[in-house]
Amino acid sequence: MLKVGLTGGIGSGKSAVAARLVERGAVLIDADQLAREVVAPGTDGLAEIVAVFSDRVLDAGGALDRAAMGELVFADESARRRLEAIIHGRVRARTVELTAAAPPDAVVLNDVPLLVEVGLAPAYHLVVVVRTEVQTRLARLARDRGMSRVEAQRRIAAQADDARRAAAADVLLTNEGTLTDLHREVDALWRDRLVPFEENVRHNRAAPDGRVALVDPNPAWPQQYGRLADRIRHAVAPADLRIDHIGSTAVTGLAAKDVLDIQLSVPSLTDADGVLAERLAQAGFPRLPGDWWDTPRPAGSGRWEKRLHGSADPARPVHLHLRVTGSPGWRYALLMRDHLRADPDQRAAYLVFKRDLVASAPDSGAYATAKDPWFDEEHLRAEEWAARTGWRP
Repeated sequence: MLKVGLTGGIGSGKSAVAARLVERGAVLIDADQLAREVVAPGTDGLAEIVAVFSDRVLDAGGALDRAAMGELVFADESARRRLEAIIHGRVRARTVELTAAAPPDAVVLNDVPLLVEVGLAPAYHLVVVVRTEVQTRLARLARDRGMSRVEAQRRIAAQADDARRAAAADVLLTNEGTLTDLHREVDALWRDRLVPFEENVRHNRAAPDGRVALVDPNPAWPQQYGRLADRIRHAVAPADLRIDHIGSTAVTGLAAKDVLDIQLSVPSLTDADGVLAERLAQAGFPRLPGDWWDTPRPAGSGRWEKRLHGSADPARPVHLHLRVTGSPGWRYALLMRDHLRADPDQRAAYLVFKRDLVASAPDSGAYATAKDPWFDEEHLRAEEWAARTGWRP
């Protein structure tokens, strides 16, 4: 099962994206619909709302007057937060029930307008954000909902802004063109990413990394790492484990393979092999088969054993290294990253070396092995730098 969070500002066209994904085969859980269900007449949710806000928010039939409620809470942030406290927990509980009832091979689409605002992004395998310019949204709200410009602006201002939503997005769909244009984007997302992602999660397998190819530094790498780290942190909770962005993509300005290296610090490899491995796999980070270890430096210091997980997402390759806190391999990964960050000359030398290797070592295994001699020398320089600067991991 793949759990996808879908969000976007009011008037962005999020519902059109949801409808198209349902046509393709997704199972939709609509948070707005659930929010209505949990405060329907006769529910304890509605009773609590009346207790907090009085019966002035009810219509003549005793149901919640959503327009009156909206006028009240969108003009008063504290009132809005009180309402959210009543509704959100009930919606989450119902979402868990509906998710559990979905088929095991489902792509479960959670349409959540306030996904970013309430911090739900780490709970999903993937977050899709629909982005539309504010002026377009204002026009749509006036045309489709009969909303005044003042009211529409107030609703938009009460939600997260575009930058905050974009930061949470694994996929950003721009909805400024025709419905046909939007459907084309959604269909490609379904075919090329969601379907294979779900299959990989269900079969507990990682998507292949592909051939070695250096790409220019991507300023989005740190933000992508941040989203993945939040997802990993959510998956391993309540354990409070250190997570670090390591490797070349963690060094600003350094060309690299478009694979994010992440280090998860564990108390022991026994811990890594138990429930932790299962939780990571369920979150989309399956363990890679076989034995994995780092090349010891200096040579002869024993095998540096670790566990290695990949990513089930075909569009976001990841190497997730599980190393024991304080172990030589754990320390080495942090030392190499920090030394390259601090030393522009060694960073430049490493880049030249990597580019020379790409043509002669086109597959990942050969490429990694061929880098060993350079790192044997770099390790000595890094240790000297650590001693000189007082570096600690």
